[in-house]
Amino acid sequence: MGKGFFNVPIAVNEPVKSYAPGTPERTAVLEAYKTMYNSKIEIPLYINGKYVSTGNTKPISPPHDHQHIVGSYHLAEKHHVEDAIATALEARKKWSKIPWEQRAGIFLKAAELVAGPYRAKINAATMMGQSKNIHQAEIDSACELVDFLRFNVQYMTDIYMEQPESTSDAWNRVEYRPLEGFTYAVTPFNFTAIAGNLPSCMALMGNVVVWKPSDSQVYSAKVIMDIFEEAGVPPGVINVVFGDPEMISNTVLSSPDFSGLHFTGSTFVFKELWKQIGNNIHNYKTYPRIVGETGGKDFIIAHNSAVPKQVSTALSRGAFEFQGQKCSAASRAYIPKSIWGDVKKYLLEDVKSFKIGSPEDMDNFITAVIHEGSFDKLAKYIDAAKNDNEAEIIAGGNYDKSKGYFVEPTVIVTQDPKYTTMCTELFGPVLTIYVYEDDAYAETLKLVDETSDYGLTGAILSTDRYAITEATDALQNSAGNFYINDKCTGAVVGQQPFGGARASGTNDKAGSAQNLMRWVSPRLIKETFVTPTDYRYPFLGE
Repeated sequence: MGKGFFNVPIAVNEPVKSYAPGTPERTAVLEAYKTMYNSKIEIPLYINGKYVSTGNTKPISPPHDHQHIVGSYHLAEKHHVEDAIATALEARKKWSKIPWEQRAGIFLKAAELVAGPYRAKINAATMMGQSKNIHQAEIDSACELVDFLRFNVQYMTDIYMEQPESTSDAWNRVEYRPLEGFTYAVTPFNFTAIAGNLPSCMALMGNVVVWKPSDSQVYSAKVIMDIFEEAGVPPGVINVVFGDPEMISNTVLSSPDFSGLHFTGSTFVFKELWKQIGNNIHNYKTYPRIVGETGGKDFIIAHNSAVPKQVSTALSRGAFEFQGQKCSAASRAYIPKSIWGDVKKYLLEDVKSFKIGSPEDMDNFITAVIHEGSFDKLAKYIDAAKNDNEAEIIAGGNYDKSKGYFVEPTVIVTQDPKYTTMCTELFGPVLTIYVYEDDAYAETLKLVDETSDYGLTGAILSTDRYAITEATDALQNSAGNFYINDKCTGAVVGQQPFGGARASGTNDKAGSAQNLMRWVSPRLIKETFVTPTDYRYPFLGE
């Protein structure tokens, strides 16, 4: 038991390395990439601190070179998931009681492992397995993951220090217990940092976890588990299973000991899991916590006072970094007619300058989309726009999956503000623009708010403070993360807690203390110093 009130290191954001030609970090990550690309890895399940092979495997291929196999991963059967649950519950007996500073030490060490000896490896794994260019890999799998780990430790101590008032008669104190039972983390392909954060933040607060990563993120998930193991996460605290998501979720959610879901992924899947939890509610020992960050149909709106080059840059970066595969990516934009000519010119210049190909070639800004299903969906919508009188493709529009799943950054201009690609989440490098009349700014703000079921991110670009104020008010429910004079992506842990409402999730703000509060069950302890010995109160006196 710790004896003292301990101060953790002050959390600071991990600096982003440049990877400019000639830098040591560039050399290191390319060497790691080549080693991974030219070898084959076998990735088993990870249960109770042991690697479990099932004999049933699937190959792993880079999205930008889908015929090249870099490894395989093992698929769980139902009994493996049951083993993961059982071992988590057994591990909870010790993990839930370990002093908080010991948990803090583990995940602070994990942060330093990512920042230092594992940096090139986790970046290279993300580049290869998820087709991120080096800048996108660096800000995600290195810096953001480090930030999550460091800031979560600081938030944990802040939470523990929040205590109720006491008097001379009684001492009131709150302990922040982990949830009873085990938790379930379901993570997406697009951010290695999210994959690392969802299970680790729950474990940090004393919970035990069954973690199912995306099939398209298995390679970097293995690096995360290597880091957690080296950092000292005990066996059974975080267990990793791959395979059929329906079978895994059915097995997890049918357990009476299930106590929480931490999810990032599609809106439809999250709603289905929520419904399943509701249907099972009478079977659970406790009401499960449900936290989800799901989809987005994120917007950029420009006022006629905006600087056109700033608008075009916000569009180029916001819509096309990581091929638009961010839940925060700008996929619809509203540009006033008076500045559209200049915005269009600059935007087309940007898009035409993009180089496309493997992330190993660091001249490439754009790489491949994640898999064939995503490629085919995007191609379908692009083809429909080519044949639709209400849409005009002014940039891109081509695609090729002969070697990798490459989709050109595509810009669609539509005369219909409710055109399908203005409303439907595509999750790819497709931006749709509606040009509005300058005097219809207020009406367009209303249009922005009413067009989408989502409410994740959005941005206003303007030099007019009245216009900014009007947009900030009109769009208050349209985006959980709202940006003024910037693109609508790039939230930084500790600076812009991330999440949205409506169909975009529960808005529990990853990268904040609010999120960690969802993974504890507070217990109030009142200790009375002089215990009463007479039931009578003064009002009963004669």
